[in-house]
Amino acid sequence: MKLRFLVIALTVLAIQSCKKETISSLANYQGDESYTVILGENKVGYLKTNTAGDTINIDYDYKNNGRGPTMKESIVLNAEGYPIDWKITGNTTFGNAVDEHFTIEGGNASWTDATGSGTATVTTPQLYVNQFGSPYSTVLAARLLLAAPENTLPVLPAGNLKLTKMEDLLIPKLSGDGELALTTYAITGADLNPSYFILDGDNRFFAAITPRFILIREGYENVEKDMRELAENYSTQRYETLQKQYAHNYGKKVRIQNVHVFDAKNMTVSDPVSVVVEGDKITAIEAADASGDNEVVISGNGGTLVPGLFEMHAHSGDNGALLNVLAGVTSFRDMGNDNEVLADLISKIENGVLAGPRITRLGFIEGKSQYNANNGIVVTSEAEALSAVDTYDSLGYYGVKLYNSMNGDWAPAIVKKAHEKGLFVTGHVPAFSNANAMLNAGFDEMTHINQTMLGWVLDPEEDTRTLLRLTAMKRFPSLDLNSPKVQETLGLFVKNETAIDPTLAIHEKLMLSRNGSVSPGSEDYIDHMPPNAQRGLKVAMAQIADDEEDKAYREAYEKIVETLKMMKDKGIFIVPGTDLGGAFNLHRELELYVNQLGFTNGEVLKRATYDMAQYLGQADLGTLEPGKLADFFLVPGNPVEDIKAIKTIGMVSKGGTFYYPSEVYPEFGITPFTEKPEVKE
Repeated sequence: MKLRFLVIALTVLAIQSCKKETISSLANYQGDESYTVILGENKVGYLKTNTAGDTINIDYDYKNNGRGPTMKESIVLNAEGYPIDWKITGNTTFGNAVDEHFTIEGGNASWTDATGSGTATVTTPQLYVNQFGSPYSTVLAARLLLAAPENTLPVLPAGNLKLTKMEDLLIPKLSGDGELALTTYAITGADLNPSYFILDGDNRFFAAITPRFILIREGYENVEKDMRELAENYSTQRYETLQKQYAHNYGKKVRIQNVHVFDAKNMTVSDPVSVVVEGDKITAIEAADASGDNEVVISGNGGTLVPGLFEMHAHSGDNGALLNVLAGVTSFRDMGNDNEVLADLISKIENGVLAGPRITRLGFIEGKSQYNANNGIVVTSEAEALSAVDTYDSLGYYGVKLYNSMNGDWAPAIVKKAHEKGLFVTGHVPAFSNANAMLNAGFDEMTHINQTMLGWVLDPEEDTRTLLRLTAMKRFPSLDLNSPKVQETLGLFVKNETAIDPTLAIHEKLMLSRNGSVSPGSEDYIDHMPPNAQRGLKVAMAQIADDEEDKAYREAYEKIVETLKMMKDKGIFIVPGTDLGGAFNLHRELELYVNQLGFTNGEVLKRATYDMAQYLGQADLGTLEPGKLADFFLVPGNPVEDIKAIKTIGMVSKGGTFYYPSEVYPEFGITPFTEKPEVKE
């Protein structure tokens, strides 16, 4: 899972503040502080600080699923609490090298991050939003924002930050003598979603909180579950408010008038019609100019209605749920999650408390190791793995997903039991195994195309629980796809009728994105994003050391595309998912299938709608017909002629609840892509 914190570095931009010789703003914060990183209730890393004089040194490191960031920071503050010299070095989650720094000299501020360098001439203090710093720097922002008018300040490179107090709370002190006063806050303005964190009564950092990831003061790990619940509550409150404000439940018939309908079975677009929705279903398709009594009329204006899209490689959460619906993604296949968090999210979506896709659950089964992921159920034996199958079956899961640290020798027994219970089986190739073994074990589907291809380039003793499962893709260019070992694997796919979930878009980002350049696939929407999100779309995922490595990754991506084209030609079923959160990235996945794999626009739209509904056994979805659930979206153009048309969505219906992206996107700092259609109530 990709984890991000809004991390704020604050920079004084006034000459006189640099020259002032006064007591350090850190006078009350001298010494060492230690924090624990907890993911899924497991301790996975640390953050340590040392403050001496006017300088804070930070050491930040955590590892989950064999990867994670390693950062060191040095921050020099002036007397008012603004950093005047700040350096960040280390590596990102996927190994991209970090060498970010900020300085101020005279009236000139200058900074360098992964996107390049920038400067500003200033005369008053201003905040700077960093790209790679640790969550600790939120406390530096908070101390300044607390004193600012309306708790808001302008930031560089662009935009404003706002601090919002959430609530006060008390917890027992470690000493057992009395209680520790805490206050939770949210910072907004630099990214799509708020960052939540906690300060104590002395404005010292206590925790950074999300529903899954916690950074908490050492010694207080026993309250991390309570802190996670706070983050869950804040996120829920935010999205409940958005749902109340922007979800339109009209309580009567809704007619989308003068609109073409994409026929997902036949891959054609109809003549103009009107589509009638009552409750959560489509009840009629009538003449374009037909009308009725006591109904809401939405003007289709000659556009096209498309069935809701399926994101088949999702890891669901509050933050992405609404954004996916707005992008026309009305169904998710969740490929591994915190089971309690996921169950709670599904309940909120089904009860209309939150907006979100329909979610089909796969139960995550992982083996215990120093590299294991902290999702689902982590097991230490074949017996425990088989018990996990029973658990997921009893909870009504659609299937199970096996992961990297699990012993591959257990796969045949797990698959056998899962199939006896009618459960679907997919997953990664466990470390020290290969795709052939999983295909012979009976996997119904293989996830991630690199997981299959690594078996053609790795030695048996090489460990894919680490970043090697990504970096070893540099070996792909030398592959002969007509070689016996490759053809043997592809033959097993065909023989066993095993599908492939390639997640092509994430491979494109991993292998082709470069620091300072717009990430491939982001060109069509980057200008619509808030400033810091735009910066994030100009950063490489992996470390590209030199020209030779650059060439190797580019050629490796070409080999991946060549492999998928060969699989398509052999009739191997390709399942569209991203592992990138869906939404705009799912649009890109589908676009890649057209531009690089040879699907027609109609074929790829059919694959992402009707075919996926059939694949998951959901007969009430996938097409726009009377009696089917009203999951669809409206675009001004014709996506059968231009696949990019699915990116300009004017309206979405998810089960008869209507959303207009142009209304909601500004809440995330996103500039809408098209206008709201005319609605007559």
